[in-house]
Amino acid sequence: MLVAEDIKNRARELGFDLCGIAPAGAFPELSELRHWIDKGYSGEMAYLAKTAEDRSDVRKVMPSAKTVVVLGTLYNTDRPYSTEIEDAGEALISRYAWGDDYHEVIASRTKALCAWMHERHSLSPFESRVYVDTGPIQERVYAQYAGLGWIGKNTCLINSDLGSWLFLSEVVCSLSLAPDSPSLDQCGSCTLCLDACPTSAFPEPGVLDSTRCISYLTIEKKSSISPEQRDDLGSHVYGCDVCQEVCPYNATAPISDNPAWQPQPIFDRQRLTALWLRSDTELRNSIKKGPMTRVRLKRFRRNLAVAMGNSGSREAQLALNVSRTRSPDTDSLDEPIVAEHLVWAREKLSGVP
Repeated sequence: MLVAEDIKNRARELGFDLCGIAPAGAFPELSELRHWIDKGYSGEMAYLAKTAEDRSDVRKVMPSAKTVVVLGTLYNTDRPYSTEIEDAGEALISRYAWGDDYHEVIASRTKALCAWMHERHSLSPFESRVYVDTGPIQERVYAQYAGLGWIGKNTCLINSDLGSWLFLSEVVCSLSLAPDSPSLDQCGSCTLCLDACPTSAFPEPGVLDSTRCISYLTIEKKSSISPEQRDDLGSHVYGCDVCQEVCPYNATAPISDNPAWQPQPIFDRQRLTALWLRSDTELRNSIKKGPMTRVRLKRFRRNLAVAMGNSGSREAQLALNVSRTRSPDTDSLDEPIVAEHLVWAREKLSGVP
């Protein structure tokens, strides 16, 4: 007979740092998504509204579901936090996007666990589904009820020992397994994450207005970034980790030596100008190797242009003014969305001596 402790032991053997069991239930927190969408906080992420009903209960997706096995993987690497970097010319990229595509790496491990569960329970077949940040499931809610951590004021899942640098994945199954105790909120009166947000994107604790969040603006937003919001991006070219970096639980977060999460050389503390002067082929190939495929090349160029405009440096001014004839394989610069932000950046830097 397959029991929860067996699954947790196997999860550790496969490289997961956390494993917990949550019942498949319609928890109160799951209904908050609909209210959040209705307030306009989801921005251009129309897929959330389309799948809101499914996301309200995992049993909407898999009616036979009884249990959600939630897994956590630490991805923190040995590099400074963005809040420790004073050079405005250094490109800031969210920590989770530095290495390999976590969807593929974690999916492989999660599927291996699921396959092992079926082998161990072969005499009594059961239904299962594997998710890695890809399906209509509110992962953090189930992670909280599985005892992996609590949802902090910055809306991230926080584990008291590992912090919040965690990839989540799940095996939803029709097995009845002993659930873990839900995690309790340990944020207390701390508001460091809310106070540090560069764009004041938290209208209240635990609620994120995505339309004001740098991660949304640089990743999810497909259209132009409004001129009023461009200054706030600073040197961020893909995502933002500020609200996690200032969290006390991440002050001593463990470091992962897993090769999958180590930065690709092209994104390892690179200068904005160095990235900008790369060819389209170089950038496109590097983006394809990791989770940044979501943003695609033209939006990455868009973000780079804004960040260089914000850098206020002569170095950036010269790089932006390099003509196409001197930079072959840069057709992306002709994309309307890139050209628009490039003009803005050049104008902003026009007064730099």
